[in-house]
Amino acid sequence: MLNQSVIVGRLVKDPELNKTENGNTVSTITLAVPRSYKNLDGEYETDFISCTLWKGIAENASEYCHKGDLLGIKGRLQSRNIEEDEKKKTVIELVADKVTYLSSKKADE
Repeated sequence: MLNQSVIVGRLVKDPELNKTENGNTVSTITLAVPRSYKNLDGEYETDFISCTLWKGIAENASEYCHKGDLLGIKGRLQSRNIEEDEKKKTVIELVADKVTYLSSKKADE
């Protein structure tokens, strides 16, 4: 069995570092990933993919990546259950093994 995904998209906001109770560094980021086809209205829709970065990957992304930057993320999909407003729901996220900086928003303009 294989659980591996690669996505390329723009960073929605600057990464923020957090520490877990164990002292590990973590950051949750969101990438805006446009779909490769148009909808019925002739527009490209965008998916917003939540990604979790750990330890050194989180620290590097926090230091070098900024809102609007184009990133490639390779990792695995993971699901977890959370309780929100007394309702249980399942969240699916991409846990990063590697983050590749592709270009900045400023360089593209």
